[in-house]
Amino acid sequence: MAIGTLVRADGTVVCSWGEKDTDYARYHDTEWGVPVTDDVRLYEKMCLEGFQSGLSWLTILRKRENFRSAFAGFEIEAVAKFGKSEVERLLNDAGIVRHRGKIEATITNARAALQTIEIHGSLSNFFWSFEPKHHHSIQTPSDVAAATAESEEMSKALKKLGWRFVGPTTCYSLMQADGIVNDHFLSCFRHNQIETARTATKEPI
Repeated sequence: MAIGTLVRADGTVVCSWGEKDTDYARYHDTEWGVPVTDDVRLYEKMCLEGFQSGLSWLTILRKRENFRSAFAGFEIEAVAKFGKSEVERLLNDAGIVRHRGKIEATITNARAALQTIEIHGSLSNFFWSFEPKHHHSIQTPSDVAAATAESEEMSKALKKLGWRFVGPTTCYSLMQADGIVNDHFLSCFRHNQIETARTATKEPI
């Protein structure tokens, strides 16, 4: 069995990181790597990846519904209208990560997202334009990158558009989570399923 994978009791081969917790396992099996082309979900995920910086993704995952309630379901136009009173409300919301910089960045990013949509037609057009032309399959842990040339380019482009908390590692996490790349181990049962979904997804680029 390849390093980086585990075999469940039923014989299913999975990425080992997904076995650390039942919430992680569910996320691995049902969400991670599934192609996303919906602008609201792309905005949400980028913001949550920003909140995750310095923390465990499991922490964010368990608070995700609280984040959605706090940030108007991540409806971009609604969050873009948030002001000082909303920032103070969010800083007092124990259900989310109460980090002023990240909260303010989420609002800033909503406004930047509207500009991105105006220029590129949709967030989907923009984010998927950074899909690598050639992506190597993950066979060993050393194959997993923290950032790539494409995520560096995405980060630079986002910053020019006014986005915050969007470093290359954060951008690559988005690419992994939303199927822009397929970083399930080649032997993981989800790898081929995700690749099929990626092939079937019609990117509006």
